Amino acid sequence: QVQLVESGGGLVQAGGSLRLSCAASEFFSINAMGWYRQAPGKQREWVATITSGSFTNYADFVKGRFTISRDNAKNTVYLEMNNLKPEDTAVYYCNVKGKGWGKVIELSYWGQGTQVTVSS
Repeated sequence: QVQLVESGGGLVQAGGSLRLSCAASEFFSINAMGWYRQAPGKQREWVATITSGSFTNYADFVKGRFTISRDNAKNTVYLEMNNLKPEDTAVYYCNVKGKGWGKVIELSYWGQGTQVTVSS
């Protein structure tokens, strides 16, 4: 059974930093990994993606502040968040595109979410 376990959320003051982690298990292969977020009353929005070749892409509102990275040996994706703003407050979800063991097609999987709260 594919599993994504997130960690690293919390409460931080504006201007502070947090590092999120998402460990994937029971995958036969992993392609792109990414992060999304959902603020109260808003739709889930894309934050950043890193491909299997470590090419990265960011939403404009986090460029220069957030850094996505991955450790393929650990099947883990990270999101380093610096200079956090109150508007970054949201539940952050990791997303992994890959194949579970015994699966023939690539699917998109979601973590359980981790709360990030930035106080002003």
